[in-house]
Amino acid sequence: MQSVPSSLAHLSCSRCEQLYDADEVHRFCSCGGPLYPRYQLDQIKWTPDQLANRPGGLWRYADLLPVRGPEHRLCLGEGGTPLLRLGRMGAHLGLDELLAKDEGLNPTGSFKARGLCMAVSRARELGISTLSIPTAGNAGSAMAAYCARGGMRAVIYVPAETPPEFLTEYRDLGASVTVVDGTISDAGAQMKRESEDDWFPVSTLQEPYRLEGKKTMGLELAEQLGWELPDVILYPTGGGTGLLGMWKAFDELETIGMIDSRRPRMIAVQADGCAPIVRAFDAGLESAEPWQNATTVANGLRVPTAFADREILQVLRASKGTAVMVEDDAMLEMLRRLAAVEGIYAAPEAAATLVAAQRLVEDGAICRDERVVTFLTGNAYKYLSSLA
Repeated sequence: MQSVPSSLAHLSCSRCEQLYDADEVHRFCSCGGPLYPRYQLDQIKWTPDQLANRPGGLWRYADLLPVRGPEHRLCLGEGGTPLLRLGRMGAHLGLDELLAKDEGLNPTGSFKARGLCMAVSRARELGISTLSIPTAGNAGSAMAAYCARGGMRAVIYVPAETPPEFLTEYRDLGASVTVVDGTISDAGAQMKRESEDDWFPVSTLQEPYRLEGKKTMGLELAEQLGWELPDVILYPTGGGTGLLGMWKAFDELETIGMIDSRRPRMIAVQADGCAPIVRAFDAGLESAEPWQNATTVANGLRVPTAFADREILQVLRASKGTAVMVEDDAMLEMLRRLAAVEGIYAAPEAAATLVAAQRLVEDGAICRDERVVTFLTGNAYKYLSSLA
């Protein structure tokens, strides 16, 4: 495990900028805004050669992550996922350079391993023994796995429409599971009503540290591209932690001198049956209203209310990006095409980004010669009962 010390300084609110002690237990700001860990960036002296000599995986960036003690840095092999060139798919979509960050190779099969690895590790370091989460799928798998790894208790609330493969995984990983009628928002509401005093909720962006695990996708992407960011990033957006985490990573990398000020256009992709960010973006709103009667085959996109909706919309606009909604049928067709032409069996959420890329190329919003990165956030194997 990396013995490099963390440069964590404090927590700050993303909205009102109020400061909090990072070594006390906090969830979110008194104003309702997400809390972001901040670092003593002047202490970080990275060079490409120095990083190249570190072990692979998420913890290679330990000095820019919040867990202070190496003994608390839980590891199941997360991070270090490949950045794959999709030549045949790129030609089909009309792109000369289409790259995919394949997050389905993480522990428990998705990018959720990054965020929950960090949240569970930091909770353990702060003396918390029971974590709870509302989840539509992969986040619960990751939390249960890292709680098992750290000798902690996992409590999971999950919508009834969640594929049974996930429920089996949660229970086999030792979690306590409650199935709730409705969406992830309903699961979260019931969890809140039934929460016990010693439970610490790790709902999306309602605690400070999942963001930092997801941030490592941006750190890795920059390193894999020789510290030159792509023109476009397409990201399937439910709670939006990864999108915000990458944006934060890019700012930190610029501050420590690893990249310049150029940024990718960030594109949020949602399902047409649950697209609160797309609707708010198109209407020019600063926040997103909850989506009623949310439904989609992509469990990770069935998020009617994003806690950090304001921050997501700010990043889309600051990057000159956009938000796109995709139909379930188009996702599933693209899922199967990607499998057949590239050998990657990706989850519906991931396939949605390729549908969005195709439409943006057709509309002229993405040029053929731009470098485009799509995030394949999970694999399809836990969706098999839904895909049959």
